[in-house]
Amino acid sequence: MQVWKFGGTSVGKPERMKSIRDLVTADPGRKIVVLSALSGSTNALLEIGSALKEGDTSRANQLIDELRAHYSAFVDDLFETPKGLDRGQQIISTEFNVIANLATYQPFTIKQDKELVAEGEILSTQLFTAYMMEKGDSVTLIHALDFMKIDEDGEPVFDEIEGGLKKILEEKATAQIIVTQGFICRNPEGNIDNLKRGGSDYTASLLGGAITAEEIQIWTDIDGMHNNDPRVVKRTFPVRNLTFEEAAELAYFGAKILHPSTITPAKLRGVPVRLKNTMEPSAVGTLISANTSAGTEITAIAAKDNITAIYIHSTRMLNAYGFLKKVFDIFEKYKTPVDMITTSEVSVAVTIDNSEHLESISAELSQFAELEEHDRNQTIICVVGQFFADKSGIAIRILEALRDIPVRMISYGASEHNVSILVDTKHKNMALEALNEGLFTFED
Repeated sequence: MQVWKFGGTSVGKPERMKSIRDLVTADPGRKIVVLSALSGSTNALLEIGSALKEGDTSRANQLIDELRAHYSAFVDDLFETPKGLDRGQQIISTEFNVIANLATYQPFTIKQDKELVAEGEILSTQLFTAYMMEKGDSVTLIHALDFMKIDEDGEPVFDEIEGGLKKILEEKATAQIIVTQGFICRNPEGNIDNLKRGGSDYTASLLGGAITAEEIQIWTDIDGMHNNDPRVVKRTFPVRNLTFEEAAELAYFGAKILHPSTITPAKLRGVPVRLKNTMEPSAVGTLISANTSAGTEITAIAAKDNITAIYIHSTRMLNAYGFLKKVFDIFEKYKTPVDMITTSEVSVAVTIDNSEHLESISAELSQFAELEEHDRNQTIICVVGQFFADKSGIAIRILEALRDIPVRMISYGASEHNVSILVDTKHKNMALEALNEGLFTFED
């Protein structure tokens, strides 16, 4: 059994939803199909929620009417029979009644906001299932809210997900295609919650791990993972094979095609992940597995923006133990992860990508250390590959490529798969282009 996930752009238009049906039915194997909301729906629902939180019900109702009209037109183009069309309009009527009811809550709380946003996935999966039923396919819809659970920290409860999913699949043993929602789940209170933006990838990986699937396929509108950001760099190419470790580094450090959490459940159970292009189904894509990447030492580059660098100085840390613990206890207190760290005898430099608690963190650090002015608007550039300890010359190649770029920090040696470089964001595009030309060979 396989797990196939389709993102919002892949189901964003009726003709694309139809092509997805063709894809999943052309492949003979039994599979779970995980769908995101139609492209633009999550943003529209978030906008409705923002209007309701501000008390602007008139604006919210206008946005609801516009979204309903969009879905109604979508249904008209999707279904091909009077019975199918009637079923599609019933789905629209039922779910938009739910949305309209949520809009009556005053005050409009986080609980209602999450219920509202969940409607995107609930709508897309119902419409897709109804369309497949219209075509006579062996299909069933299972609801993610019946088995996807997170804990108090927002982390998936894997054992409960695994047990709940397997029980449901046993009950649906005759269906060839099992459709479910990505992104949405329930929290410890039993309320509707989510796996954050981009969490449909995570859903697919969790499900694939739970059933130890033959393969997890993530279908997007890009031909696999590229060696660099094609939106910035002129010449890029798809990477055909990645290890779990390489893919995890690239996803965390900015490769947009993959959600950062996706790799973990797949790696845990050894389930390969294949990245495919719905616009070009015959393209090979990228296979992520436990196998070592073929080809050159350097595999790909990614960049992570909105980074803040914090520089901490104290003579107390000279030959002292416990200093770094005091520093990191403060970041832990405010649940703020650190991306990079470098140290000298009396200084520590760290980077963070969430500056929500920066003022409080700085105030507590200042009680036992001196702080320089923080560097905001920084970018971490991550060079990924097979950097084993006995290999030489990799750092020189990277720094030589960046010879004209001011570098603020370098992290090398903590991982056999990652060299991280901090630059000012204004130099990001130039740095990515320079690394691309300096580290990769292109056929003319």
